[in-house]
Amino acid sequence: MKLTRRESLAAGVAAVAAPALGAGSGSIDGLLDQHDAMGLALLVRQRKVSPGELLEAAIGRAEALNPRFNFMAQKHYDYAAKQIGKGLPKGAFTGVPLLLKDLYTYIAGELTEGGSRLYKGYRPAVTSELVRRYEAAGFVVFGKTTTPEYGLTGTTENKLTGDTRNPWNRAHSSGGSSGGAAAAVAAGVIPAAHASDGGGSIRIPASCCGLFGLKPSRGRVPMGPLRTEGWGGLSTNHAITRSVRDSAAMLDISHGIEPGSRYAAPAPREGFLAQVGKHPGKLRIALMTRPIAGSPVDPECVEAARATARLCESLGHHVEEAQLELDAARLGWASFVSIGPAIAADIADRGKVLGLTPGSDLVEPIVLAFAEYGKTFTAMDAARASGVLQDAAIKVAQFMQAYDLILTPTLAAPPIALGRINLSPDCSFQEWGQRAAVYSPFCQLANLTGQPAMSVPLGMSQAGLPIGSMFTARYGEEALLFRLAGQLEQAAPWKGRRPKL
Repeated sequence: MKLTRRESLAAGVAAVAAPALGAGSGSIDGLLDQHDAMGLALLVRQRKVSPGELLEAAIGRAEALNPRFNFMAQKHYDYAAKQIGKGLPKGAFTGVPLLLKDLYTYIAGELTEGGSRLYKGYRPAVTSELVRRYEAAGFVVFGKTTTPEYGLTGTTENKLTGDTRNPWNRAHSSGGSSGGAAAAVAAGVIPAAHASDGGGSIRIPASCCGLFGLKPSRGRVPMGPLRTEGWGGLSTNHAITRSVRDSAAMLDISHGIEPGSRYAAPAPREGFLAQVGKHPGKLRIALMTRPIAGSPVDPECVEAARATARLCESLGHHVEEAQLELDAARLGWASFVSIGPAIAADIADRGKVLGLTPGSDLVEPIVLAFAEYGKTFTAMDAARASGVLQDAAIKVAQFMQAYDLILTPTLAAPPIALGRINLSPDCSFQEWGQRAAVYSPFCQLANLTGQPAMSVPLGMSQAGLPIGSMFTARYGEEALLFRLAGQLEQAAPWKGRRPKL
């Protein structure tokens, strides 16, 4: 039987690398465990390893581990090999393998299906501006990671690619909607992966998988060229990483306006990487362990946040308990007004392209319910929802005149079991919404106000599952988050904390 180039590459790499999973420093495969993305790029510059060797090692690990955790949505192995063959540009990440999230992030001619049967076989005609920037920095894109349909929930389960499993415990969710990215990084396939966040979709999986995840300010990272904002400005692109410096360096090479940008976040005087290692000064931190909706929080998550507060105090920061008072129900309604019509329009437009009316055979029940709900809103609702979000941004900004950062649990519980908040649940739309909201009551506020926020992997549950703590900064102040994150990473290193595969 004659193998294709892709099959030969994957089979050859798997044969070499799979036995070395978790191996020591003597193997190329072992480098993926020992180094972050910047460390791998340095090895390439020093000619201690080649881009081709790193790609083969990453493909080998992906082929070996994907059957267990199901994080790969698309395999762009041939595309990656061609990029190396053409010659890579010299940049901050030359030769480092990278996975993109399979949602609204395109490579012209390559599959992007967004976890949806409605988009099965879809090949875009354009390449995303963000991908261009990643590739200009030398990243080698070799695939895309799994996501729930339309990125609509805090777990990564869908009818097209199946359930993505948490490397710390396969019965639990890896988070969502960037759960495939987090699972791939936690499993050691690559040290950093692209992700996006419209309501917690970077921070939720980072928390679930014991990783660092920062959601940038609104307008910081490009979304185009087909659009310059997602869900009316709620969504943004960035990454999930093992190290803080990788996240900062990836933001350095990706941020900035693109053609048609409606707004842009202010850039720091120096780069973001330059902030990591700088002393953040004595910060005023508001500790908030009660969600604005008043829903319950697991004691382990509360204690993880309090432990993070104590760590901050030991580093010289001032922490005090405080509480934001906002109308959670009104904010939830405004969020639906932003998301529901966008989903309804996309489904209808895709149906026209396909010449059919999408139903439950192509779209999952919760997504259809979002779309139906979205159809009920009026233009006046949209105007009022915009006012609600503006009012929330103003109130949070006023609250933060007294504080540099807000500290909360990232999630209200340790990683949830699979099947609880997927998009084809065993419950009504209303009950599903309650389950999802109670699980993640802290994250979405930063999307609604446009502020940057990060989940830092400092806690573990008694059952051995990761628990993140979240810091939210004022709009445009990612630099401050990176300074604190670097300090926390040095004070309480998480590099060696890995799931047993």
